[in-house]
Amino acid sequence: MTKSELIAELAAANPHLLGRDVEIIVGTIFDEITAALARGERVELRGFGAFTVKKRDARTGRNPRTGEAVPVDEKAVPFFKAGKELRERVNRGGKPARPVRERVVA
Repeated sequence: MTKSELIAELAAANPHLLGRDVEIIVGTIFDEITAALARGERVELRGFGAFTVKKRDARTGRNPRTGEAVPVDEKAVPFFKAGKELRERVNRGGKPARPVRERVVA
């Protein structure tokens, strides 16, 4: 699923919200997760999973074409660990563990 597909599905599931508002909401969530990771913080979404940053030490790599040794600098990489509920739901084939409540807006 792409970001635009996610926005389209959320907009369809929430007809009381405008499509552009859903786009702003999704963009804001992604921006906040990215900003937290850039600050070195951990982002945990209960039932979904946790995003962290892992450090990779500097090392000596190889140029695959020439076989020449190449220094590779230390770097930080984002890492995602799925939560228990997400893993169980994926293994069940997507069926929710508990009924999803419909939200009624008056």
